[in-house]
Amino acid sequence: MSWIFLLLGVMAEALSHVALKATDGFSKPLPALMVILGHLAAFLFLGQAMKGMPVGVAHALWAGLAIVTVTLLSALFYRQHLDLTAWVGMALVASGVIMINLSQGHSH
Repeated sequence: MSWIFLLLGVMAEALSHVALKATDGFSKPLPALMVILGHLAAFLFLGQAMKGMPVGVAHALWAGLAIVTVTLLSALFYRQHLDLTAWVGMALVASGVIMINLSQGHSH
């Protein structure tokens, strides 16, 4: 169940970060509300995820998955494309997330 909460939190965080650009410096109320509610939901989900996984592991997974998700969403919504070097970096982040998940140092 922790994984479900973690993934929901990552999605809420990523959508919130992508909406942050649309706030135009918090001058647009609807995107600003999406940012605030998204961050609130993200932390609520992260708190639930941490009930079943170590803090360090949860945070590492959270950060890595959020980086990749925000990058993919910003390419989709804002047509912000990265060069090959950046995508190699994203692949390394994804590899790190997989390695952490396969680690025997934490329980699921």
